[in-house]
Amino acid sequence: MKGKIKYTDEPVGKVKVIPDFLPSPEELALKDETVKVTIALSKTSVEFFKKEAKKHNTQYQKMIRRLLDEYTVYQS
Repeated sequence: MKGKIKYTDEPVGKVKVIPDFLPSPEELALKDETVKVTIALSKTSVEFFKKEAKKHNTQYQKMIRRLLDEYTVYQS
């Protein structure tokens, strides 16, 4: 995204809270059948997953894979 975002103090309007359907980092550390792909992710996202993976003694790629799997199952 190019250009600077301008924030204002205007009212947001009616807000709808949705339930948190994403799995916790602990749930993302499971094993599964895989297919190799190439994808470019933001540095911030990769750093987050690396940090969480280290905390839970697993690989960050596995956590990302589990997150994507959970998302696609939820959307089906």
